[in-house]
Amino acid sequence: MQTDIDPRSLIGRKAFDRDGHKIGTVDEVYLDDATGVPEWAAVRTGLFSRDAFVPLEPSELVGGMLRVPYERSLIRNAPDFGVGRHLSPEQELQLYHHYGLHLAPPPPTTPAPASGDRSFGRIAGEED
Repeated sequence: MQTDIDPRSLIGRKAFDRDGHKIGTVDEVYLDDATGVPEWAAVRTGLFSRDAFVPLEPSELVGGMLRVPYERSLIRNAPDFGVGRHLSPEQELQLYHHYGLHLAPPPPTTPAPASGDRSFGRIAGEED
Protein backbone atom coordinates (compact mmCIF):
# COMPACT_ATOMS: atom_id res chain seq x y z
CA MET A 1 0.00 0.00 0.00
CA GLN A 2 1.25 3.47 -0.75
CA THR A 3 2.61 4.99 2.44
CA ASP A 4 2.08 8.58 1.27
CA ILE A 5 -1.74 8.24 1.31
CA ASP A 6 -3.53 10.13 4.06
CA PRO A 7 -5.29 7.41 6.08
CA ARG A 8 -8.33 9.66 6.46
CA SER A 9 -8.77 9.59 2.68
CA LEU A 10 -9.42 5.83 2.85
CA ILE A 11 -12.47 6.23 5.07
CA GLY A 12 -15.66 5.92 3.07
CA ARG A 13 -14.01 4.16 0.11
CA LYS A 14 -15.48 0.93 -1.20
CA ALA A 15 -13.43 -2.21 -0.60
CA PHE A 16 -13.34 -5.23 -2.91
CA ASP A 17 -11.85 -8.71 -2.55
CA ARG A 18 -9.32 -10.29 -4.90
CA ASP A 19 -12.09 -11.49 -7.23
CA GLY A 20 -13.70 -8.06 -7.50
CA HIS A 21 -16.59 -8.80 -5.12
CA LYS A 22 -17.62 -5.90 -2.93
CA ILE A 23 -16.71 -6.40 0.74
CA GLY A 24 -18.05 -3.13 2.10
CA THR A 25 -16.94 0.38 3.00
CA VAL A 26 -13.84 1.44 4.94
CA ASP A 27 -15.01 2.60 8.36
CA GLU A 28 -11.72 3.24 10.17
CA VAL A 29 -7.98 3.04 9.58
CA TYR A 30 -5.57 1.80 12.25
CA LEU A 31 -1.96 2.98 12.34
CA ASP A 32 1.08 1.00 13.45
CA ASP A 33 2.05 2.16 16.96
CA ALA A 34 5.77 2.25 16.20
CA THR A 35 5.82 3.75 12.69
CA GLY A 36 2.53 5.60 12.33
CA VAL A 37 2.00 3.88 8.96
CA PRO A 38 -1.58 2.76 8.13
CA GLU A 39 -1.68 -0.99 8.90
CA TRP A 40 -5.31 -2.15 9.15
CA ALA A 41 -8.64 -0.98 7.79
CA ALA A 42 -11.95 -1.80 9.42
CA VAL A 43 -14.41 -2.49 6.60
CA ARG A 44 -18.15 -2.34 7.32
CA THR A 45 -19.31 -5.54 5.64
CA GLY A 46 -23.04 -5.02 6.00
CA LEU A 47 -23.21 -8.57 7.33
CA PHE A 48 -24.94 -7.91 10.66
CA SER A 49 -23.36 -4.44 10.51
CA ARG A 50 -19.98 -5.70 11.65
CA ASP A 51 -16.56 -4.47 10.70
CA ALA A 52 -13.89 -6.84 9.39
CA PHE A 53 -10.25 -5.92 9.78
CA VAL A 54 -8.21 -6.18 6.59
CA PRO A 55 -4.46 -5.64 6.20
CA LEU A 56 -3.49 -2.58 4.21
CA GLU A 57 -0.28 -4.27 3.14
CA PRO A 58 -0.50 -5.95 0.54
CA SER A 59 -3.82 -4.24 -0.31
CA GLU A 60 -3.76 -1.48 -2.89
CA LEU A 61 -5.73 1.58 -3.87
CA VAL A 62 -6.97 1.13 -7.44
CA GLY A 63 -9.26 3.62 -9.15
CA GLY A 64 -10.43 5.11 -5.87
CA MET A 65 -11.29 1.75 -4.30
CA LEU A 66 -9.41 -0.50 -1.89
CA ARG A 67 -8.48 -3.86 -3.45
CA VAL A 68 -7.83 -6.49 -0.76
CA PRO A 69 -6.00 -9.59 -2.09
CA TYR A 70 -8.06 -12.11 -0.10
CA GLU A 71 -11.33 -13.95 -0.69
CA ARG A 72 -14.46 -12.34 0.69
CA SER A 73 -15.20 -15.38 2.89
CA LEU A 74 -11.80 -15.12 4.61
CA ILE A 75 -12.32 -11.41 5.20
CA ARG A 76 -15.81 -11.88 6.62
CA ASN A 77 -14.50 -14.58 8.98
CA ALA A 78 -11.75 -12.36 10.39
CA PRO A 79 -11.70 -12.01 14.19
CA ASP A 80 -14.21 -9.41 15.36
CA PHE A 81 -12.68 -6.97 17.84
CA GLY A 82 -15.14 -4.13 17.37
CA VAL A 83 -14.03 -0.72 16.23
CA GLY A 84 -13.15 2.52 17.92
CA ARG A 85 -10.62 0.92 20.26
CA HIS A 86 -6.90 0.35 20.07
CA LEU A 87 -5.86 -3.08 18.77
CA SER A 88 -3.76 -4.92 21.33
CA PRO A 89 -0.60 -6.75 20.23
CA GLU A 90 -2.44 -10.05 20.85
CA GLN A 91 -5.33 -8.98 18.60
CA GLU A 92 -2.92 -7.92 15.86
CA LEU A 93 -1.18 -11.27 16.13
CA GLN A 94 -4.54 -13.04 15.69
CA LEU A 95 -5.19 -10.97 12.55
CA TYR A 96 -1.73 -11.74 11.16
CA HIS A 97 -2.36 -15.46 11.70
CA HIS A 98 -5.85 -15.26 10.20
CA TYR A 99 -4.52 -13.77 6.98
CA GLY A 100 -1.42 -15.97 6.90
CA LEU A 101 0.88 -12.98 7.22
CA HIS A 102 4.19 -12.96 9.02
CA LEU A 103 5.41 -10.24 11.30
CA ALA A 104 8.54 -8.48 10.15
CA PRO A 105 11.58 -10.02 11.80
CA PRO A 106 13.16 -7.94 14.54
CA PRO A 107 16.25 -6.02 13.56
CA PRO A 108 19.46 -8.04 13.95
CA THR A 109 21.28 -7.56 17.20
CA THR A 110 24.95 -6.79 17.31
CA PRO A 111 26.85 -9.52 19.14
CA ALA A 112 28.98 -8.45 22.05
CA PRO A 113 32.64 -8.13 21.13
CA ALA A 114 34.64 -11.23 21.91
CA SER A 115 37.16 -10.92 24.69
CA GLY A 116 39.63 -13.25 26.32
CA ASP A 117 37.86 -12.92 29.66
CA ARG A 118 35.36 -15.78 29.99
CA SER A 119 34.41 -14.98 33.60
CA PHE A 120 31.30 -13.03 32.60
CA GLY A 121 29.05 -16.06 33.18
CA ARG A 122 30.12 -16.79 36.72
CA ILE A 123 28.10 -15.81 39.72
CA ALA A 124 29.89 -13.44 42.03
CA GLY A 125 31.73 -15.32 44.78
CA GLU A 126 32.07 -18.64 42.86
CA GLU A 127 35.47 -20.24 42.71
CA ASP A 128 36.98 -21.71 39.50
